[in-house]
Amino acid sequence: MTKLQNAIVGGVRAVLGHVPASWLPGGTPDPLIDKRVALGRQQARVDGPDKVRGAAQFAAEVPMEDLLYAAFVHSTIARGNITDLDVSAAEAAPGVALVMTYRNAPKLGVPPTVGLTNLKAAGNHTLPIMQDPEVRWNGQVVAVVLAETREQADHAATLVRVRYDSAPARTRFEEGKNSAYTPESILVERNRLDKGDARRKLAEAAFKVDAVYKTPWENHNPIEPHAATIVWRDGKLIVHDATQMINATAGSLAKVFGLKADEVHVSSPYVGGGFGAKAMWDHQILGAAAAKLAGRPVRVTLSRASMHRLVGGRMRTEQRVALGADAEGRLKALLHHGYGVKPRHSVCDEGFSLTGRSLYASESFDVVQHYVDLDLLANSFMRGPGETPGTFAIECAMDELAHALGMDPIELRRRNAATRDPVSGAPHSQNAMMEAYDLGAARIGWSRRAAEPGSRREGEWRIGMGCASGTFPFTRMPGTSARITIDGNGDAHVASAAHEMGMGTATVQRQHAADRLGLPLDRVTVTIGDSSLPFAGLAGGSSQTASLAAAISAASGKLAVQLMRLAGNDTPLAGLKPSEVEFADGGLRSVDDPARHESFTSILRRAGRSELSVIGESGAPLEILKFSMHSTSAIFCELRVSDVTGEIRVDRLVGAFDCGRILNAKTAASQFKGGMIMGLGMALTEETLLDERTGRIMSTSLADYHVPVHLDVPDIDVLWTDIPDPRAPLGARGIGEIGTTGVAAAIANAVFNATGKRLRDLPLTLDKLI
Repeated sequence: MTKLQNAIVGGVRAVLGHVPASWLPGGTPDPLIDKRVALGRQQARVDGPDKVRGAAQFAAEVPMEDLLYAAFVHSTIARGNITDLDVSAAEAAPGVALVMTYRNAPKLGVPPTVGLTNLKAAGNHTLPIMQDPEVRWNGQVVAVVLAETREQADHAATLVRVRYDSAPARTRFEEGKNSAYTPESILVERNRLDKGDARRKLAEAAFKVDAVYKTPWENHNPIEPHAATIVWRDGKLIVHDATQMINATAGSLAKVFGLKADEVHVSSPYVGGGFGAKAMWDHQILGAAAAKLAGRPVRVTLSRASMHRLVGGRMRTEQRVALGADAEGRLKALLHHGYGVKPRHSVCDEGFSLTGRSLYASESFDVVQHYVDLDLLANSFMRGPGETPGTFAIECAMDELAHALGMDPIELRRRNAATRDPVSGAPHSQNAMMEAYDLGAARIGWSRRAAEPGSRREGEWRIGMGCASGTFPFTRMPGTSARITIDGNGDAHVASAAHEMGMGTATVQRQHAADRLGLPLDRVTVTIGDSSLPFAGLAGGSSQTASLAAAISAASGKLAVQLMRLAGNDTPLAGLKPSEVEFADGGLRSVDDPARHESFTSILRRAGRSELSVIGESGAPLEILKFSMHSTSAIFCELRVSDVTGEIRVDRLVGAFDCGRILNAKTAASQFKGGMIMGLGMALTEETLLDERTGRIMSTSLADYHVPVHLDVPDIDVLWTDIPDPRAPLGARGIGEIGTTGVAAAIANAVFNATGKRLRDLPLTLDKLI
C-alpha cells in the first residue's frame, strides 16, 4: 500500500472510533450464538462418503474426450534470455500434438494481482507469461509440451534444447539485505511503528534479551498436486481447477485472454488441500493458452518438481527481537526488526512483524520489516502467513526473557497479556488467551516442568517442556454472496461459489442454514465450488466461514421479507412485520406468539409458487477496523532429546484455543490438529533448499523436502474456550491457521528446557544440537 492508502485506512479507523458499536456489523450479537441446535454438534462431513469411495471428482479426474496432457520445460538460469530454442525433436516424438513456446504462444495479458481492492483478481506476480525470450527466475516455464499421454509429454519435454545468454542474477540473501526496500505498509497496517522511544527504554530496562531468529524457505506440499482440466467451447473457456479462489481465477483468466466475465467458467468442487497455495499460477494460464492453440482439451497436473518451481511458498526471514522488562517482568520495550524475501514482482505480503503488535502490552514499540528483492519465484501465502514465522521469533524471545527473569514462562505472559490492542488502544471484541493457557497447562501437566533447563533425564534422553502463544487476526471478506432457495416441499437449498479444501465448509454451513431457517439437517442442502454460483471471495486468511455465514444470514433476512410479502393477509402472520417473526418448524412464526405460525410449503402453495430464491451478501467488515479481533492459542510441547545423537522426539503436543464459538467439534479438531502438524514440520524438518549460486530450488520431491509422516506425529490434544465473540457471525472466529502459529516456538522452547541449548534457526535439526 501507499502513503495515501495508509492515510485512508487510518482515517476510517479514526471515524469508526466515534461511531457507536451498535451501528456496525455485529452490533446486535447473532442470535444463533446461543440458539444452536445443529451447530456445535460433531457432524460428519457431508462429502466424506464420496471421498472414501473415490467418487469425489478432483480437477485431474474430470473425464473429457480427445484429451491432451501437458508437461513443462523449466529454465535452468535465474536471469537472462533464451538465445536458441530447438523443439524439433520434441515435436517429432511419439504422441506429441504441440510444443508451445514464446514464439507461438497467443498474446496473454498480465493477470490482475490478488488483493482486497479487487476481489476478482488472483495473480500472484506481475510478470508476463511466455510472451518474450526473457528469463526472470530459475524454474520459469520456457516450453509446454502437449501429448496423447502424460508419459509421452514428459518424455518429449526432455528433448527440448534451450540455450541461454545468462545475465547477473541476485540470488543471495545476505547480499540482497544491503539493498533491501522498506514498504510503506504490510497488508492494511502501516509498516513502521515507533511508539514510546523503545530504544531508550530497552537500554534502561532491568532485564533484556536481544537475539536474531531465522526461518527458512518453505514449500507447499498438498496431497493433491496443482491440477486443471481445460477446454475451449464455442469461444468460452471452461476450467476444472484445484483452486481456493474460484471467482478470482475466473475474473483473472477473463482479463488474461480478453474475454467477458461470462465467457469463463471455473469449477472446483474439491480443492485437495490449499493452505494458501491453490491460487492462480502460471500453469492454468499456460494450459489454457496451449488448449486454445491445439484446439483440444488439456490436462495439467504439476509434478512435485514443477510445483516447487512454479508455486510460491513461505519466504525466508531473519528477525531481530529485543525485549526489555522491569524486575516484575512487565515489558518496557518491544523491538521487532526483520528481513524477508519478496521480489518486486511478487504481490504477497508476509507480515511477520505484525505479530508482536497484538499479543502483549508494552510501554514502547519499535517495529519494521524490510524486503529483499531477488531474482526468484514470487513468494506466496502459506498457512498462518506472517504470524507463523513471526510467533517463532516473538515467542522464543519471551521464553528467553522468562529464563533471564527466573520466572515461569506462563506467568510472564500473564503479566503482559494485553487487555486492549497494545498499539491502537482498540477494545478486544473478545479475548481469553490466558484462559486458554490455564486449560492447556492443566492438560499437559505443566507443574511437572523443571524450572532448571537440562535437569530432567531418562537414560540418554533429556526431557523438556515448552509453551508459546499463537495469534491470527479475524478476517471477513466483503462481497461474499449466498443464495437460499425454498422449494415446494419446504426444503432449503443454499448455493455459493465457496470452496471445500477439506475443512468442512459445506458441512458447517449446512448446520448453520438449518439452525438459521429452523429446519432439520436432512431438509437442507449446500452447493459450492462453481463460478456460476453466487460470488464468493477467496478461501484464505481463515475468513471463509465468517464471510459465508454473514452472507447466509443476510439472505435469511431477505427471505423473511419475501415470505411475508407472499403470505399476504390470509395468514396467521397477518399484521406482523418481518422483524417480528422468526424461522421455526419449517416456516415462520411470531416471536411473541409462537402459535401464530405458517409453513414455507403453505405460503408458497397459496402464492402459486414452486420455489422462492433470494441472495444475500456479506457487507464491509468495518468491525475489524474498530475492534481488535484475533484468534489466539496456547501451545504446549513435551519432548525428549538424545544426548548421543541430538535427535528430537516430540512426545506430546497440546493446543488450547480461543477462537470464539466452535461450530462443529469434529471438523474443528481436525483443523487444529492439521495446523499443529504443519507447525511440527516447520519446527523439525521442513526447509526448501536453494542453490544460491544459480537460484535453483533443489528440494523438489518429498524425498528431499521432508514433511511429517505418521511416525513423526505425537499424541495431540486440542481443546478450546468456546467463548463466543459477539462481533463475529455465529460468534465464531477463524480456526484454519491458528493451529500452526506458535507450534515451532513451543517446540524450540521445550528443546531449551530439555538441553539448555537455545536454537534460533529453523528447522531444529540434530546437527544444531550436537
